[in-house]
Amino acid sequence: MKVVIAPDSFKGSVTAMEAAYAIEKGVKAALPSAETVIVPMADGGEGTVETLVSATSGHQVSKVVTGPLGRKVEAIYGVLGDGVTCVVEVASASGINLLTKDELNPMQTTTFGTGELIKHALDDGYRKFILALGGSATNDGGAGMLQALGVSLKDKEGNEVGFGGGELGNIRNIDMTHFDQRVEESTFLIASDVENPLIGKNGASYVFGPQKGATPEMVEELDSNLQHFANVIEETTGIHIHDAAGAGAAGGIGGAFQAFFPAVRKRGVEVVLEYSGFNEILDGADLVITGEGQVDSQTAFGKTPMGVAEAARKNNIPTIILAGSVGDNIQNLYPYGVIGVYSIINRPMTLETAIKEASKLLEQKTEQICRTFFARGNKV
Repeated sequence: MKVVIAPDSFKGSVTAMEAAYAIEKGVKAALPSAETVIVPMADGGEGTVETLVSATSGHQVSKVVTGPLGRKVEAIYGVLGDGVTCVVEVASASGINLLTKDELNPMQTTTFGTGELIKHALDDGYRKFILALGGSATNDGGAGMLQALGVSLKDKEGNEVGFGGGELGNIRNIDMTHFDQRVEESTFLIASDVENPLIGKNGASYVFGPQKGATPEMVEELDSNLQHFANVIEETTGIHIHDAAGAGAAGGIGGAFQAFFPAVRKRGVEVVLEYSGFNEILDGADLVITGEGQVDSQTAFGKTPMGVAEAARKNNIPTIILAGSVGDNIQNLYPYGVIGVYSIINRPMTLETAIKEASKLLEQKTEQICRTFFARGNKV
């Protein structure tokens, strides 16, 4: 029998690769002779570079850039095995993982480092990009990124505005005279599972701002500032991004890419599935095991387990989902080829314990599932 192992990361505990290895141990404990194929997954958030580089036998490039609060950080971009395609994660340069909880402040955080990372890749000769938008600490509408690439954002006095979502309301003019011309020579595939518009109750500030440290008062100001920035963008480019699907991704950087870059957008997990050759990997498989930290009603809207299950269903292969926690409405997943959703928690425990023991819990639950699933005579 053949088992394809394709989890996302269990955020805060194990990476997608670590989760995959733990699941493989569980499969082998139950079925020593089983063929296992590991395909770590991502949906456009943190870990996308690692996943795509691993899947294509590529490599990573390290650069020093400006972090979300102005400190220098070491960020990476990936080069796929074709030697041509460059993968840039917003999270690597401008990610929430780079700050402590007390430092989170979307009024001040910037995407300047993401722009620097793109510029480094351009300097290194790359012109084909995949942009992974998840995991940012920012709500600046991509303003910092644009500044790093030569766009000047000026206030009413003609001075350059500062960093952060709190500065967007001061922008009166967008000067693109020195915008890096190499951007127009390039192609950009936006990998993101976020469909939210830029502004409004479903926009970047209201939906994602609080998890980035925004108070209710900040959320209102950030949303107003993004609306103002979008107005100036429309005056400058003629492009209306206020309610564009996906414009709210990564604190509005999705809107900046739509307005200023030759970009197309695709669900992050679909990009990973395509570049990893997932359909070919599924050939001859009896079972697919996927998972991530939280599985709930949102999983059906383009999250990694859903994308994996959809691909497996098209090949008539059942999928099992493992999760740290299981929320409501998981029945919405069953029509898409999911035959079971299982929490890996095996006893009452604290979150800290669950995080610490995640690999062992994944291994144990997988072994139990495989012993049950393959117990039928025609599978053993």
